[in-house]
Amino acid sequence: MADQKRPAAGVGIFARLDAEWVTVCADPQIGAAVRDWMADAQIPLFGPEEVLAALQPQPDQADNSMADAVLRTLLVRAAGTGRPATWAARIVVQTMLPAAVRIARGQTRSTGGRSLEDVAHVTVSVLFEVARSGRIHPRPGRPAANVALDTLKRTCRELARERGGDAEYLDAATAEEQLGPDQCAETAALLKDAVSHGLEPAETVAAPIEANVARLELLELLLAALRQGTLTGPDAQAISWHHREIPVPDAVAARVTGTTAGAWRRRRARAVQRLIPAAAELATAA
Repeated sequence: MADQKRPAAGVGIFARLDAEWVTVCADPQIGAAVRDWMADAQIPLFGPEEVLAALQPQPDQADNSMADAVLRTLLVRAAGTGRPATWAARIVVQTMLPAAVRIARGQTRSTGGRSLEDVAHVTVSVLFEVARSGRIHPRPGRPAANVALDTLKRTCRELARERGGDAEYLDAATAEEQLGPDQCAETAALLKDAVSHGLEPAETVAAPIEANVARLELLELLLAALRQGTLTGPDAQAISWHHREIPVPDAVAARVTGTTAGAWRRRRARAVQRLIPAAAELATAA
């Protein structure tokens, strides 16, 4: 079960997400959506604050079935499309922030050479992807533990890629679900748009069926961010190239774009920092 009582995380991304949570709770559209989700699941909760409270540890309560049902409901909704899915994923992120803090701190100590804030950005980005993946809620066991484990594995993988590919972590990565043929036309149009903005190599348009769902959702979000002016072209490329199935190494990306690997990593970190808080609004434009 998620533990909202975590060590202070300074003034970085964790503190900003905590501050943003007040706005999330005050949004009447999000509140109405949460009430509908819980009513559909026959769970007597009425808004984001009550949902988060229900996911806190109860020292004298051995039965965790309520918390598991709430989190599983959110994960089901987060695997959908549009703004409601983004809202559900945002609540999952808030629920799992204590685990994200622990993961970021642990990986900062174990990897070395990276600041806590740098690793925290990677961790939160991965946590959001895990929440949206649709792979957690069907699994047996505690959903919070499964979310934390997937987030840890993927964070290790991302950090390993930047270190040059630690096989122990790279092998832990799970395969992405593949699209069915009926989705190819829509997928091809999205990939064509992504190619025109330099987010994907041209050859991906020829094989849309090979694209995975998580990748397409990321491209949709990045294209919406470009249209809305949240990100610049290089900002979106810094995120997209890093999250390809075979990532573009920072040193290579730096040579292509005429910068340094360090500057390219900083650009990506800043871009993720702008993208995550804006994700709910951008989902409607995607």
